[in-house]
Amino acid sequence: MGKYQLDTKGKVAVTKYHEKHKPAKFDKKQQLEKIRAEYLKKKQEQTDK
Repeated sequence: MGKYQLDTKGKVAVTKYHEKHKPAKFDKKQQLEKIRAEYLKKKQEQTDK
């Protein structure tokens, strides 16, 4: 065990902190959908001119 042992209240606080601060999971499908939407929007603007 580590030097500092947390009680249940401390463990909950640490878990909460880590959940809040972990980076957003990289979702490839969502990213592709976003890029596709931007591309289609740009393409639409070009055809409108």
